[in-house]
Amino acid sequence: MSEINWYVVRAVSGQEKKIKTYIENEAIRRKLDELIPTILIPTEKITEVRNGKKRVREKSFFPGYIIINADLNNGEVLHLIKSMPGVIGFLGRNNGTSMTPEPLRQSEINRILGVQEEVIIGDNISSSLTFTKGENVKVIDGPFSGFDGAVEEVNEDKKKLSVSVKIFGRSTPVELGYMQVEKLQ
Repeated sequence: MSEINWYVVRAVSGQEKKIKTYIENEAIRRKLDELIPTILIPTEKITEVRNGKKRVREKSFFPGYIIINADLNNGEVLHLIKSMPGVIGFLGRNNGTSMTPEPLRQSEINRILGVQEEVIIGDNISSSLTFTKGENVKVIDGPFSGFDGAVEEVNEDKKKLSVSVKIFGRSTPVELGYMQVEKLQ
């Protein structure tokens, strides 16, 4: 029985794309591509201006890591990934490195893929959750978790807030969802 899960593979930084291509090609060659349906290198698009010209480039979100959706119960697939040049091992419990793969939880993969978890809230609670401009809130989710800030803008339709958070002594506006903040008493 095949059990396909998501795993994090540690790789030599800067060679993620090359390693991804190696694994894909070798999986096809060995007819194991059905057991490795997806290989991801999470990236973000960065716009920069150089010499007056606007350029968009992709930057790795997690340098040195590749996310693989695979059935590692099949020893051939596990061996294929471990034996690739540039692969260090799997992200695991032994101080972050392990040759024994440990699957990601669904919540972790949703966060990596940018899928927001749906929070089931009754209609009466959802509609009563409102914020006002100037209200103080605490960020409870995301990269700014633990920071306090003041609401600058409220977008009721999208359930989003623009919150002014102090980072290194400067106020910085951050866009957050209603479920990422809680009101301060």
